[in-house]
Amino acid sequence: MSKVKDQQAMLEKLGIAELNPMQSAAHQAIAEQPELILIAPTGTGKTLAFLLPVIARLDPGLEAVQALILVPSRELAIQIEQIARDMGSGFKVNAVYGGRAGYKDKQDLKHPPAILVGTPGRIADHIEREHVGMEQVKALVLDEFDKSLETGFEKQMRGIIACMPAVERKILTSATQNVNIPDFVGLKAPVRLQFGAEEASQLALKAIAADEVDEYGALALLLAELGEGRGIVFCSLKETLNEVSVFLSRKKIAHASFYGGMGQLEREHALIQFRNGTHRILLSTDLAARGLDIPELDYIIHFEFPFDEASFVHRNGRTARMHSEGAAYLIKPRGRQLPHYARGAEMVKLSGSGKPALSHWATLHMLGGRRDKISKGDIAGLFLKEGGLEPGQLGVIELKQDAAYIAVDRGQADRLAKALDNKKLKKKKIRLRLMD
Repeated sequence: MSKVKDQQAMLEKLGIAELNPMQSAAHQAIAEQPELILIAPTGTGKTLAFLLPVIARLDPGLEAVQALILVPSRELAIQIEQIARDMGSGFKVNAVYGGRAGYKDKQDLKHPPAILVGTPGRIADHIEREHVGMEQVKALVLDEFDKSLETGFEKQMRGIIACMPAVERKILTSATQNVNIPDFVGLKAPVRLQFGAEEASQLALKAIAADEVDEYGALALLLAELGEGRGIVFCSLKETLNEVSVFLSRKKIAHASFYGGMGQLEREHALIQFRNGTHRILLSTDLAARGLDIPELDYIIHFEFPFDEASFVHRNGRTARMHSEGAAYLIKPRGRQLPHYARGAEMVKLSGSGKPALSHWATLHMLGGRRDKISKGDIAGLFLKEGGLEPGQLGVIELKQDAAYIAVDRGQADRLAKALDNKKLKKKKIRLRLMD
């Protein structure tokens, strides 16, 4: 099978008809040039832009790490691993990151993956322990590289890059312009591709003056007005986030929380329930501002102003993506001015009408996954046939190595958890529970 057919088959597995202009340009540049800096807004598909040409250059006869993808966060590592697996290229891919059991990493690395994804700290640790070798790495990707340097990974990144003598391709991606690239990356004459936010004109920037009520009251009124919309409420500090979460809970406004101090599994569960619609509101720090696989949003809210303009751009990039419309709201406390980068925001008054809608979906957690040879089709069959669901009552199914998360009609969730628990699926006795 030719490489062109291989690529088309992988796109079909992802449900994509064709590459967008940025992805096509990046694909060609990576195929022809040894060094590329790709600057493109959040949500434009940079992961696929570098994965396709990197996979095309892998040697199926070589059992060694041939491509290394360094990322600043656990969630981004998990996301890239999932996309690479969903492409069905036939090459082994694994992600390693902090918060994941070390024995699982060691087990995965016994047979080296062709593509290794990971955070700098965890990758550096495995190199030091000689769990993995970098001698055969031909492609190095630094995804969201500016964030890695920002979060203090420079020492580890410097050490990792020094261990790779055979690199032929270096690909750096970011959503931020004018980022300084350290000398240790070793770029000589990189090609630079820069794509602007074509959708920027479709982003409505609005500000709410919290004069008659405090910021919390303004947030509650705004969420009520936004009703069934899906969005992220951004806080700059996790202490503020926790206070907002308590406030929303008191108001009986359902939401998921997401920030760096949470356990890894809690963070994953929050994103899963946000992606599948169980929660319409995600309360987050800037951790969710970039690089994550989050569905198209109707709005984002700056409950706290970001620390700088770059963070403002990244947050806003979560909505109004890929030619769709969206709104970014700033809640302006009494006596404070809008930051200079938001001076063009339209001041709006809240009507005080409406209320946040409860989602129609609930999430069931199932023990049993890919390792048990279970497919999404198997799960759908179980819920539709034995569970008695109508097709419209079964939502998004996320399948992991040893678990699955199934969105179902909220009114059916409790019954299904009891009726299907302990059922057999592909010789595996599954366990089901309704998630909070």
